[in-house]
Amino acid sequence: MSAVPHPLQPPPSPERPAWRRALDARIDRWMAQPGLYRRALGNPFTRWMTRRRAERLFGLMAGFVHSQVLLACVRLQVFEHVFAQPRTLDELAALTGLPAAPLDRLLRAAVATELLTTRGGGRYGLGPLGRPVAADAGLRDMIDHHAVLYEDLRDPLSLLHGRAASLQAYWPYTGGSDAGHSGGWAPEQVQRYSELMARSQRFLVDELLAAYPFAEHRCVMEVGGDMGAWISALAGHVHGIDLKLFDLPPVAQLARARLMQAGLGARVQVHGGSFEHDALPTGADLITLLRVAHDHPDAVVRHLLAAIHAALPVGGTLVLAEPMADPDGAPAAGDAYYHFYLLAMGAGRLRTPGELMALMAEAGFGHLELVPNPMPLHGRILVGRKTAGLPLGGGNLTASGVNNS
Repeated sequence: MSAVPHPLQPPPSPERPAWRRALDARIDRWMAQPGLYRRALGNPFTRWMTRRRAERLFGLMAGFVHSQVLLACVRLQVFEHVFAQPRTLDELAALTGLPAAPLDRLLRAAVATELLTTRGGGRYGLGPLGRPVAADAGLRDMIDHHAVLYEDLRDPLSLLHGRAASLQAYWPYTGGSDAGHSGGWAPEQVQRYSELMARSQRFLVDELLAAYPFAEHRCVMEVGGDMGAWISALAGHVHGIDLKLFDLPPVAQLARARLMQAGLGARVQVHGGSFEHDALPTGADLITLLRVAHDHPDAVVRHLLAAIHAALPVGGTLVLAEPMADPDGAPAAGDAYYHFYLLAMGAGRLRTPGELMALMAEAGFGHLELVPNPMPLHGRILVGRKTAGLPLGGGNLTASGVNNS
């Protein structure tokens, strides 16, 4: 079994030889020369590369402005307005209540960032990046919610030094999922974050339904199920299997009401409790864990995986799906975002598939697999099974974190 990498260590990689380190240092010094930029622009063979690098760097510098353009368009419902039909500046000013002069700046910025496009006759329509925003209410909810994160990132060094972030108050369970503490949460707070979780899960739910054969199981339990968005989608996708949901008591109460409204009250058993302190219900041969592990530190994840292992019968399966760090050490597009979002949440961290598979193996799961899916930005999917006679800490995991059986 591979050891779980220490969370403060970089991903393992072979040490570069001395000649390569010397070459790297020489290239760094050469590329940082003050006159190199001017010479590179004057050379037709290097001009394209220099311009591309400058544009990428400017994109990083301007990224916060771009995010605020997106946020403003969401809050003014610009995407919905132009989705209904292309609109002129004056029409959008009347619909949004924003004066034409500042709105014109916003619309031009949205065109520059491909959120909107011009459609002739002075009208604006959806751009290639605006179409998915118009199509998905959950995505718009997440963009609006990011205003809390933007405020926390206003002083990134303070956040890195340990300042408490506002995002921690938004997700109260990151302070500990103790059921006694959760009983004191305000109902509107539980409703707010549960609604956001449910509406923002759609992309990952679609990926999971397409990637795994759930019809092969007789009973599926979701742990950390929020208001039942995933279990409801599974109920509509696969008929004839029993379903369970487990979450903190105030969340379970909301889920029970939501499932009753959806006509699933008799089919889904809802259990309230804390996976940190209570045993998980038994009876399921498949347990799903969607976007839960990355919200919690390693000690809590170890305890949770052990509790899942104990709740499953021999031959039972765990499906774990959430955003994960790139397994090859080359950071993916979402890595920077999730590293800082989880920092602001104050509890979890982004793990590679190999780290999570090692934690699953430590809990006793074997036959570990990384299931291919076409959009890993939304989340990667891991599968592990409880095998007969397997001691705690077993599991057939290779050094690369891939099952060879």
